[in-house]
Amino acid sequence: MNLIDATALEVAAMVRSHQVSAREVAQATLAHTERCNPALNALIHVDPERTLAEAEALDLRLKRHPESVGALTGATFAAKDNLWVQDRPASQGSRLFADFVAPANAVAVERLQAAGGVTLAGSNCSEFACKGNTTNLIHGATRNPWDTTRTPGGSSGGAAAAVAAGLGHMALCTDGGGSTRRPAAHTGVVGFKPSAGAIAHPTGFAEPVFGNSVVGLMARTVEDVAALFDAVAGADPRDPLCVAGAIQSPVSGTLQKSLKGLRVAFSPRLGLDVVVDPEVAAATARAAAWLRDAGADVVEADPQWPQGTSEDALMPLQFSGLAAIHGEAFLQNPALFDPDIGAQIERGLTLRGADVANALLHREALYRSLADFFSRFDLLLTPTTPCVAWALQDLGPRTIAGQAVSPRAHAAFTPVFNHVYAPACSVPIALDHQGLPIGAQLVAPRWHDATVLQAAWHLQAAAPARFRQPVPFPPVLA
Repeated sequence: MNLIDATALEVAAMVRSHQVSAREVAQATLAHTERCNPALNALIHVDPERTLAEAEALDLRLKRHPESVGALTGATFAAKDNLWVQDRPASQGSRLFADFVAPANAVAVERLQAAGGVTLAGSNCSEFACKGNTTNLIHGATRNPWDTTRTPGGSSGGAAAAVAAGLGHMALCTDGGGSTRRPAAHTGVVGFKPSAGAIAHPTGFAEPVFGNSVVGLMARTVEDVAALFDAVAGADPRDPLCVAGAIQSPVSGTLQKSLKGLRVAFSPRLGLDVVVDPEVAAATARAAAWLRDAGADVVEADPQWPQGTSEDALMPLQFSGLAAIHGEAFLQNPALFDPDIGAQIERGLTLRGADVANALLHREALYRSLADFFSRFDLLLTPTTPCVAWALQDLGPRTIAGQAVSPRAHAAFTPVFNHVYAPACSVPIALDHQGLPIGAQLVAPRWHDATVLQAAWHLQAAAPARFRQPVPFPPVLA
């Protein structure tokens, strides 16, 4: 079996049965990365010696204590550049942290390494993970492996491009407004945002939007994402969003559970005034039919949001958070910052306390609205994004469905679910007429992560398209 095309679970099964060593898996992945990463700029901080040493230590552990290894033993992973991997660089895509070396592991990294995952590299992200594409002043832009003239989205675009191209079997990311789900949709991989507090995250950089950003998970199959979730989920008393015992693990063994009787709402536009590409709309409607064929009770229904609901109503939380954390450094030397991030910080510095309080009050109203909605439904289906990946040089798509749109129009379907702490997953369901991936988003009430992954598995089983991106990639244009 090809170690690059194999899933994380397939690789781990071979390592545990001694068909191949963890070192051999790491060597193959590093060689593939050396060949393909220059075209993508997906992975950064690649350190072959450290990766091979980690794999060799795992082989020794497997030999001496085979009972200690987990379901992902020997599978390689990337950690987003805003997650800490002890003694490795972590820059958040910012010149402020160009020389920063993580003093400890993020809890998710620690748990995944304990489960046998082998750290491959960091993955590129936008500065402070606060943009919808993946480019920064340190590492440059990440390209989409399906079309290297396009972005993979952001802020976890490096992780998405890497997983799609086989540069590692899985990835740890963050998702503060769709940063895992949208890049996953644009690159044909599975991207899962767990419930807030499902994966403890008390160690690392300060988050601009407290409570919104969670550790996200990416892989090429739902089975791998579920196994990854089982490996890293769990509470920690240092994380105020955690609730001990709230997540029932493992979820891996429940993926094929019947959807019979599951009440699913299909919301083509999420009850908002948003523009959606016709091919995306048609693909998501087919996904609704697939869930119905799998036994779910599917009806078209929109959440009833509070008046004035839009991303703009909530953005003061991100602007003020960035200003609180980085405002002083920006005022001292704005040239160190990505201009798009600098503009957000400037906005945050001018906000009143009442502006931030109003955004927090709106977030509470959103939470209550969705709680009412989920008293009638078990699951919500929407597009992940209203469009496919756009041109690399643009902050966002210029048009959707032939209409001129704002740069944030691509984010219409994801941020609200961060604000209400709900689990959500993007599943690749189709390719458009250009051969670009389209994703569907599944959402459930907080702590019902298993329901989301079960429905995701059924969508994956029904989707006819092939999402393994071939190499070599299309040429990079000058």
